[in-house]
Amino acid sequence: MNENNKMPWDWLPIPAPHQQAYAANGAWAMNTLADLARERAAQAPDFVCFIDGEGQYTFAQVLEQAEALAAALHGRGLRAGDVIAFQVPNWREAAVINLAAVIGGMIVNPIVPIYRDAEMLMMLGDCRAKAIFVPQVWRKLDYAAMAMRCRDALPDLAHVFTVRGEGLDDFAALVAAGKCAAFAAPAVDPMGVKMVLYTSGTTGRPKGVLHSHCTLTRIVAESGRHWGLAEGETTLMPSPVTHVSGYANGLEAPFICGIRSVLMEAWSAAEALALIEQHQCVGTVAATPFLVELAAAARAAGTGLPSFRFFACGGAAVPADLIPAANAAFENARAFRVFGASEVPLVTFGWPQDEHLAATTDGAVVDYQVRIVDHDDAPLPAGQEGEILARGPAMLLGYADAAQTAEAITPDGFFRTGDLGVLTADGALTITGRKKDLIIRGGENISAKEIEDVLHSHPAVREAAVIAMPHERLGEGVCAYVILCGDADAAALAAHVGASGMAKQKIPERFEFVEDFPRTASGKVRKDLLRAMVRDVLHT
Repeated sequence: MNENNKMPWDWLPIPAPHQQAYAANGAWAMNTLADLARERAAQAPDFVCFIDGEGQYTFAQVLEQAEALAAALHGRGLRAGDVIAFQVPNWREAAVINLAAVIGGMIVNPIVPIYRDAEMLMMLGDCRAKAIFVPQVWRKLDYAAMAMRCRDALPDLAHVFTVRGEGLDDFAALVAAGKCAAFAAPAVDPMGVKMVLYTSGTTGRPKGVLHSHCTLTRIVAESGRHWGLAEGETTLMPSPVTHVSGYANGLEAPFICGIRSVLMEAWSAAEALALIEQHQCVGTVAATPFLVELAAAARAAGTGLPSFRFFACGGAAVPADLIPAANAAFENARAFRVFGASEVPLVTFGWPQDEHLAATTDGAVVDYQVRIVDHDDAPLPAGQEGEILARGPAMLLGYADAAQTAEAITPDGFFRTGDLGVLTADGALTITGRKKDLIIRGGENISAKEIEDVLHSHPAVREAAVIAMPHERLGEGVCAYVILCGDADAAALAAHVGASGMAKQKIPERFEFVEDFPRTASGKVRKDLLRAMVRDVLHT
């Protein structure tokens, strides 16, 4: 390969030494989503596998459209190894785009719809995406225009395709054209890079998480078995399909587990209630606020949602009393906490059968090895708090950046989560804190450093420290402590962050103006004390 055409992750050994056993011992299934889709379409062609607010797809239909789309993309010059981004809501077309990429040997880059120009330019540029699918307009935002601005600034981005738009570059037109095109699907290595998914890091620059066909299939298959998902059942997916949880459980699970996925374009507890009853949904994987609101809606409607069996809850802090309160609202469903990240999806699968452990811990460690270590990486005994390290067949291959990978993964293959926790002798993991400087707002990872960098560019800001603050609905909100050297107020600084082009969710919801920050002896800002300070302010 020409040096100029190398992808950021071409340095990556696949499989890495610590992953070779997964390929040898059967932990990794040596097939792709395309293989599974063809099997499902042959065995149950008329089974409805995807439903959204506008329609549905059967296994036969989604495969037919994906094969046509892969042919159309090939006709536009896209080849195996190219990156195809998609920034679409929970629409069933996302399943076709994802499957078409697998058929064509391409790599997908899911991007959550909240991101704007600043994040888009960084992500698309870093992974050298050749094409992107976006809504024409959604929620009054012209995504197509934003994508075109990115195309003008990024030499690798050759194509902007729309979904539910119009013209020859729209999804429907591409599928129609591909049905008439000849295309020989390439051979695809199941162990190769399948997805690059950007996640916020403590340095302010998002990291490109790399997953293979094998890692993603593993997590979906194992969690489905643990939660008792049976072929032909239906799950609800309100989480964005451009997040690892929504992607895996919303777009991939139908092919891996033989189930139906009901996709919600936007969260509404009342609508979720109606969809669960209409389609007899058995479970979901979603953020904490969704559980609170669904339980409240069920109580108000006087229904126990008898078909509903499980709610895997994560992405934000879960108060211990929330689980039993939610369970009391349902006839059969059991809610439980789970823990994971884009890098290590679902380190724990929860305790569906034990309400106490479901409420007081973050779940049972399943399919991972977990190590709790001190500051020197020395393993700690059960019951002692330390940093959580995890290793297993569903973990990332690495980051797109070799230096980030070396920093995050130990020589023997454990991922440093940056979270603090306690592991009991019976395998219950409880998160107690966070070493990494992230804010988890309703399941969204937000980098404090990224916001601080923008605030520091304002002439009136001498120093800024961004932290998580308690948020009744979303778990955590964004608070900025600021030391001023000029004239500015909260409105001016919020407008400054908004004008940077970042997602509006990153604009601090609260500003605290101070003369100085609490610091360590070496001058480092004590963010733990700032978090305690804002908690005190909010509770007075």
